[in-house]
Amino acid sequence: MPSLRTALLQSSGRPGAVAENLKALDEAAARAADAGARLLVAPELFLTGYAIGDAVPELAEPAEGPGSAAIAEISVRHGLAVLYGYPERDGERIFNASQLIGPDGARLANYRKTHLFGCFEQEWFTPGDQTVVQADLDGIRIGLLICYDVEFPENVRAHALAGTDLLLVPTAQMHPFQFVAESVVPVRAFESQMYVAYVNRTGPEGEFEFVGLSCLAGPDGVVRTRAGRGEELVIGEVDPEFLAASRAANPYLADRRPGLYGSLA
Repeated sequence: MPSLRTALLQSSGRPGAVAENLKALDEAAARAADAGARLLVAPELFLTGYAIGDAVPELAEPAEGPGSAAIAEISVRHGLAVLYGYPERDGERIFNASQLIGPDGARLANYRKTHLFGCFEQEWFTPGDQTVVQADLDGIRIGLLICYDVEFPENVRAHALAGTDLLLVPTAQMHPFQFVAESVVPVRAFESQMYVAYVNRTGPEGEFEFVGLSCLAGPDGVVRTRAGRGEELVIGEVDPEFLAASRAANPYLADRRPGLYGSLA
């Protein structure tokens, strides 16, 4: 099975300007496709911006809303899948969500962040209640989490047990927590034997300072590609043959003793 070439878009776009963010995503998709990528991953709440304050209700939209339709056009035009973050409206509730659109424009998966970080998120968003959301792309089982979710090992292990090969984590990681990108994410990839694409915002935005450092970590804990602190598009390979060999050599999942872990719940 061939590798899945994956592009990570490290950018904050322009908060509050959906049309401009869609344009930036379109340009990144063109560059990614030219480099042979089949998947482009954008950061948390990329469609609208993260630090948008009381504009959240105004900018939130349904999963099948106009932003989804616009990104489907981008996916089809460039022939690659796109994962993007956005505020999802479902009736009176708003979720911090991410959605995966396939190369044919089909909506493949939609995930709602389960662990909300800080006062801003807890004020505006309802936490999701589904830990494992997955889709298949080119023979790779893709799972979705968002930012703070990956800092809970239980979430990543749940994906491992469900067969996730590549975990996509759009994020808005801020100063001074850059150790998550530098250390926690590679460890998560190793301990649960999967690839993890951690895709961050960058630079100042409202009261936040995003640290960049987006990365694609492999199941051996080695980072395949990493961005710096500024706007950047980086590309790495998700190799299913290497993943199978790593899982055979590192039997964490087979050696688990679930009967001992009941107290964790």
